[in-house]
Amino acid sequence: MILDADIKAQLAQYLQMLEGDLLLKVSAGTDKVSQDMLDLVDELATMSSRIKVEHTQLERTPSFSVNRIGEDTGVTFAGVPLGHEFTSLVLALLQVSGRAPKVEQNVIDQIKNLQGEYHFETYVSLTCHNCPDVVQALNIMAVLNPNVTHTMIDGAAFKDEVEGKGIMAVPTVHLNGEFFESGRMTLEEILVKMGSTSDPSEFANKDPYDVLVVGGGPAGASAAIYAARKGIRTGIVAERFGGQIMDTLGIENFISVKRTEGPKLAASLEEHVKDYDVDIMNLQRATRLEKNELVEIELENGAVLKSKTVIISTGARWRNVGVPGEVEFKNKGVAYCPHCDGPLFAGKRVAVIGGGNSGVEAAIDLAGIVKHVTVLEFGAELRADSVLQNRLYSLPNVTVLKNAQTTEITGTDKVNGLTYIDRETEEEKHVELEGVFVQIGLVPNTEWLDGVVERNRMGEILVDKRGATNIPGVFAAGDCTDAAFKQIIISMGSGATASLGAFDYMIRGE
Repeated sequence: MILDADIKAQLAQYLQMLEGDLLLKVSAGTDKVSQDMLDLVDELATMSSRIKVEHTQLERTPSFSVNRIGEDTGVTFAGVPLGHEFTSLVLALLQVSGRAPKVEQNVIDQIKNLQGEYHFETYVSLTCHNCPDVVQALNIMAVLNPNVTHTMIDGAAFKDEVEGKGIMAVPTVHLNGEFFESGRMTLEEILVKMGSTSDPSEFANKDPYDVLVVGGGPAGASAAIYAARKGIRTGIVAERFGGQIMDTLGIENFISVKRTEGPKLAASLEEHVKDYDVDIMNLQRATRLEKNELVEIELENGAVLKSKTVIISTGARWRNVGVPGEVEFKNKGVAYCPHCDGPLFAGKRVAVIGGGNSGVEAAIDLAGIVKHVTVLEFGAELRADSVLQNRLYSLPNVTVLKNAQTTEITGTDKVNGLTYIDRETEEEKHVELEGVFVQIGLVPNTEWLDGVVERNRMGEILVDKRGATNIPGVFAAGDCTDAAFKQIIISMGSGATASLGAFDYMIRGE
């Protein structure tokens, strides 16, 4: 059996929700992956009388497609969709059977109105927590529009294909045989990239808000909830709901929750915000702030939103090393997510730039996958917690280089090494390797506020104890501010503080 008892028990409940009969068309060989896939498909068939299996020849072996009887739906899994992709399989079974996906009607309309033929392929690793969002989004498109097909491809099962196409990051999506995009994408983001968007005029001519939150991460969600609970008109503009935690795997320091994952927490935040009367404007980027009688926020699409108060919670992003080769070899050996892209470097040599908690955690994770890890720390000592350092130094395939200043990431069509200067001896040295993971901290997303809101030399917004900025009526919270520590729980608290501060400003003029 490929599924354990607990998973089978959960799966049995889901299979009872099938609304129509399914035909799984299977293309299998004699290899181990094919056998595992056959075991999975057979278990599914034995668990539901609605599932039938037919052996055939598909474009890739091993693979299987999920179809309605008499109709090829266009949803295919190349490899065995377990790990993080097991949920993608379950949802595909339910949606192909006729159960409606949980998608807004305007998004459904956009999908159904797509003209032309769209054949998507998504290369994934089963340990990637970003990949299922993309797989599930494209599967929904295939279910809703007969002109769309989608194949999930497990890179570990199709190594030759992955290497032949030079894929060194997941998820990587190809459309009609050409590169489409790499990295986490929501269904709405995919549609925007395809040129199918909702009418931007819907964001114009909105009545002024009492509180308008810019940013949809933990700080923004907290601010929106606290504002809405006051019964005042609240809006939230988010470039990507969930923010940076969407790229975070394990979260073990969120008090009262022993362990969760970033995407799960982000989904919970969005669900909580939607419990209140909050006008959510997702996939919208703010480009300008101006204080007139009201505070005005201009969006990238040209619409202008007005509010009595604004709370900026645009968060931060991973900091780049800023050396030659980093941009040129991004997704060609330069990566930022060890959980997502680590499996693509199995048996290879990699470097991790950064000796803080993120860098050392990345090195520990990668050491279990790759041939060798070299950690480069600019300072004289690692900055990670001692428990992490102890674990790192216990690993036999890790080298730690301190006082190491990275000067170049080298390569031709992909990464082949890294050059650094030993800051003690001033000697230039070179390390031959195939991958570089950058983990050197954060940069606040505040460039759009240049010359408007007061910031420090790092670009962080300066706030007082109420979250207020130098502009009356404008508040800020979370990782975009000069808060001493960048933590999810601290961001949530600062979001609540800024929201209460904004409420006091409106009511008492404070």
